[in-house]
Amino acid sequence: MKQMKSAVMSRYLLSGLGLAVCVALSSTQAMADTVLGGYVGIQAWNVAAQGGFAQNESLATFKFEDETNTSFYAALEHPIPLIPNIKLVRTTLNTSGSNVIDSPFNFGDQVFLASATISSEVKLSATDYILYYEILDNDLISIDIGISGKQLDGDVFVADIDGRSSQQNIDAIIPMGYGKMQVGLPFTGFSLTAEGTFLAIGDDSFTDYQLALAYSFIETLALDLSIQIGYRATELDLNDVDGIYADLQFDGAFIGLEFDF
Repeated sequence: MKQMKSAVMSRYLLSGLGLAVCVALSSTQAMADTVLGGYVGIQAWNVAAQGGFAQNESLATFKFEDETNTSFYAALEHPIPLIPNIKLVRTTLNTSGSNVIDSPFNFGDQVFLASATISSEVKLSATDYILYYEILDNDLISIDIGISGKQLDGDVFVADIDGRSSQQNIDAIIPMGYGKMQVGLPFTGFSLTAEGTFLAIGDDSFTDYQLALAYSFIETLALDLSIQIGYRATELDLNDVDGIYADLQFDGAFIGLEFDF
């Protein structure tokens, strides 16, 4: 079953890359940086999490606490035809909570009894390795499309008040589509951005998107500096990924800084 899923994901990955190449080549309006450039940024994300997880389809849900997570990213863009641009994004997905379970809960090598108070701690990181093409790139509108290999790694820990505890690690790379659109508001310094990665194969789905308003308050020939405010949401529905079943949502407002060079 896992081999079948892997084959299907690989076909989607190759199809997505082929589509991105075809669109990039066929677009008569496509523009690339005339010189080497890029951007780096950091965001602080106030996350409200909800959902649950288990090692089978009978998920235990938890009441998670709000936490501040972070995201770092860097992109490198160049004028070389056919070669995609590169972007790396590293995001933390950390949360913790507790709940009284209403049925027995299996996790790792432990069985937690019904009516037990279970605490949980989720410590995950998502790293996106993105290859993309600039379909449009001007002061009014820019559009990027490509593919991402999202590496999800970390661990999930659960414990009850009687001292039972268990921890499950996860380390998986998930192929996803990638898209970004930015619209500039002329003569204001403001811009609007929508960006995200997405996957839907069989019973598995994973979406990660954000909407942002940015204001560029420093603009020079060498460097632009902008501040962002926005909303980000990550939703994952995983079935038997490294032995974990999960239905989790992370969302909330963020603020960030971006350096464009």
